[in-house]
Amino acid sequence: MTASRPRLTICAALLISALAAPAAAQDGLTGAYLSAKTAFSERDYIAAAEYYEEVLDLDEQAPRAMENAAAAHLAMGDMDATIAMAERLAQADRDSSAARMARLVERLDAEDYDAAIDLLEGDGGILPVIDGLVSGWAHLGAGRTDAAHAAFEQLSERGLGQIADYHAALAHALEGDFEAADALMSGGDDDPLHFTPRAIIAHAKVLGARDRGEEAIELLDRNFGADAPPEVGALTARLDAGEPISFDMLEHPIDGAAEAFFDVATALERELEPQEVLLYMRVAEYLRPDHADALMATAQLLSGIDRHDLAAEAFARVTSDHPSYHIAEIGRAEALHRGGDLDAALELLDELAETHDEISAVHEARGDILRREERWDDASAAYDRAIDRIASPDRRHWVVFYTRAITHERGDRWDAAEADFRKALELEPDQPDVLNYLGYSLVEKGRDLEEARAMIETAHEARPDSGYITDSLGWVLFKLGEPEEALPYMERAAELMPDDPIVNDHLGDVYWAVGREREAEFQWRRALSFDPEPDEAERIRRKLDIGLDMVLDEEGESPAWREADSGG
Repeated sequence: MTASRPRLTICAALLISALAAPAAAQDGLTGAYLSAKTAFSERDYIAAAEYYEEVLDLDEQAPRAMENAAAAHLAMGDMDATIAMAERLAQADRDSSAARMARLVERLDAEDYDAAIDLLEGDGGILPVIDGLVSGWAHLGAGRTDAAHAAFEQLSERGLGQIADYHAALAHALEGDFEAADALMSGGDDDPLHFTPRAIIAHAKVLGARDRGEEAIELLDRNFGADAPPEVGALTARLDAGEPISFDMLEHPIDGAAEAFFDVATALERELEPQEVLLYMRVAEYLRPDHADALMATAQLLSGIDRHDLAAEAFARVTSDHPSYHIAEIGRAEALHRGGDLDAALELLDELAETHDEISAVHEARGDILRREERWDDASAAYDRAIDRIASPDRRHWVVFYTRAITHERGDRWDAAEADFRKALELEPDQPDVLNYLGYSLVEKGRDLEEARAMIETAHEARPDSGYITDSLGWVLFKLGEPEEALPYMERAAELMPDDPIVNDHLGDVYWAVGREREAEFQWRRALSFDPEPDEAERIRRKLDIGLDMVLDEEGESPAWREADSGG
């Protein structure tokens, strides 16, 4: 009996040893999976892809990891890695939206149009509208013109006439049948196919290709006016000069497939999650690498979800010969700055100014970045250069005068600030932000309070749910000696901006003025908890020590509300 004990102990030790490695691996798998899940939920696609690959190194058949890895790779724009993951999913008899898109792209990229159609008509469909549009373009790529237009017509009969007819028109234009394309794009007087800026430009190019340049110019002027993007300006100039216009919106049926993903993503942007829209845009830009609109839409989506590194990469892919190149570079500078690289952002804008110095927006973008960095003098100088390049300021230029005014006000140049605020209002009367900033500044300076009140009331009518404007309205009423009238606005402002130190400080002052001193002290303490500026914090502490009345006496101020209480 005793002789068997060592053998049992050895067996137990072997069993423990055998179990230890899988247990450690399981811990590693769990950690990697949780890290991947967190990164994916935070839309950090680069980290998510790396963690999911780590999961798959430990468990090759983890289906959820494969599905999310495919989505992360596609969101990053890494189509090769997405295709590889799609193959792994297929081998595991699993599928995902990203994988289906990758398999479709692989077939289109190889110009295997029949395989693409088979995929869409089988279990590889993505979205009915995309499936129908891409099938049409695949038929066209395979040389089956009638089948292509039949696919578009079938989609139109299913209630998707606008986008289906537009793609049918693009197909006609690609084939050189501009008359048929024009007929579809015109769509009758009441319903032309002008549902996106890109569709309007496409129609203008169709008209230009038909030697109807004047109609094309009128179409562009009617739809874009003074706010026309650079591409429209360049096209209008060519049309006006009588240059021959070729239809270059598409050069290949695969470009049409790219357009399908782009158009659907644009149309459904408000209905789908940003990640899903991003995946469609990534497919569009992969199928057509020179699709500047898709690249910039991708970049803007990424900026919107705080993936500024990937946004900068997307902006950088817009080529220097595209009319919107400077807009993309401005976007890239913004992405770099928001991603924490101020020096790279400013360096990029300096380089852009060397080649696009005449464009006001380049200097305005530099001013915006410097203003956010609170470099008021440098920002003002950049805005000076922007405004110097505006020959005749009009309504759309109110923003640059407004932002320069802010830098002047913060830089203690009030006369210059007031002049710019009033110029902004001359260009855009009743603009709420300008009215509020100018009105509040006048209140703080104790000047023209009735004018300030009128300005702020107008701003509040336009934006009654703005915490800043509501605070300003309460504050001007308080300064005018009407604390009872001010109170509901200040309380509403505190509801709208509960964590703002200035709003809570203001509410405390109003409570004090109406005799609710305990509530005033509570609000002042609350204001201190939200990290106000040092000078503001010192003044709040002084109010807590001796009360608002004595603080005002120390400052030599006799407020209107106190005079009203005394009957003065």
